[in-house]
Amino acid sequence: MLIIGITGTLGAGKGTIVEFLVKEREFAHFPVRGFIRREIEKRGMPVNRDSMVVVANDLRAKHSPSYIVDCLFEEARLTGKNCVIESIRTPGEIESLRVKGNFYLFAVDADPHTRYMRIAERKSETDQIDFETFLANEEREMSSKDPNHQNLRKCIEMADYVFNNDQSVADLETSVALVLDQIGMQETQEGLY
Repeated sequence: MLIIGITGTLGAGKGTIVEFLVKEREFAHFPVRGFIRREIEKRGMPVNRDSMVVVANDLRAKHSPSYIVDCLFEEARLTGKNCVIESIRTPGEIESLRVKGNFYLFAVDADPHTRYMRIAERKSETDQIDFETFLANEEREMSSKDPNHQNLRKCIEMADYVFNNDQSVADLETSVALVLDQIGMQETQEGLY
């Protein structure tokens, strides 16, 4: 079973990579956002970006920096299929998934204006914000010394593969397909020894 984690900046294309993996490569999808959303709803909080951050940080502080992805990994393991866990936001999550084996971290980034336009178009309840708020939210999530808080900058640095998504969806999908082929070749070669 292959596990791919997805990290990256707001609106960079994490969902586009996930959609490609699910539709074209038959990966099972396990979103961190869905896990946190269920917890937000249990707590009776409004579903918005601030609640997402507060609840995620609270779960990590109460259990461990990797708690959310560890729960998702267990769900993924039960499927026995190749899986994608979206969206990795702390180094502790990456470290935990790496020790489980056969894990690769993909990071995606793009120009901030391009990313803002994308989130404005998708119109999710957590993305109804102006450009200044978008930048402030991103900066809040980019780095933290607290292992229970988001540190996207460090996560991107820890990625096995980084994709720039300033081009078309087709270009991004081609880049991801090439990496998947490369990973497949590595696994085949390792299996020979």
